[in-house]
Amino acid sequence: MGAARRVGLALGSNVGDRLAHLRQGMAELLLRLPQLKILAVAPIYETDPVDCTPDSGAFYNTVMEVEWEGDPRELRRHTEAVEWAQGRPKQRPRNAPRVLDLDLLYAGDWVLRGDAELELPHPRLAERRFVLEPLAAIRPDLVLPGQTRTVAQLLQGLPPETLRQVWDETWLADGQDAV
Repeated sequence: MGAARRVGLALGSNVGDRLAHLRQGMAELLLRLPQLKILAVAPIYETDPVDCTPDSGAFYNTVMEVEWEGDPRELRRHTEAVEWAQGRPKQRPRNAPRVLDLDLLYAGDWVLRGDAELELPHPRLAERRFVLEPLAAIRPDLVLPGQTRTVAQLLQGLPPETLRQVWDETWLADGQDAV
């Protein structure tokens, strides 16, 4: 298969029961890929939509880090299939409201640019508080390929934005109470 690498996954939902969608999405991904190993789970933050249509509701956003031995493009194909299985249309306007959004943020030291299927690290990762805040909760000292600053330092350099933690890192387990 290949060498195992740490892969960052961003999860988001702003339609319906957002927590259930995040949990169901991860359950589906783990059913499809039983070899996927969860290394870390960040808290969930409620965030205002960024660059979305005016009818968009607030998002639940979080980040997980998993161990993956295959090609990141293969993992991306699985995350897309999970999004579609959870009700995300294959054809939709850019940044439309969504039941589930699963993005690969990074995959070890892989750098992919100009690939129609996937870019790594995610091209807007360093600009998005709703991604960096949960990522900093689990990997504050991570330096992404192409960066010279840690995730925590990138986060400090962003303008202030309101994020409200609504679940702690145990959100993936059933029956947990909100923070």
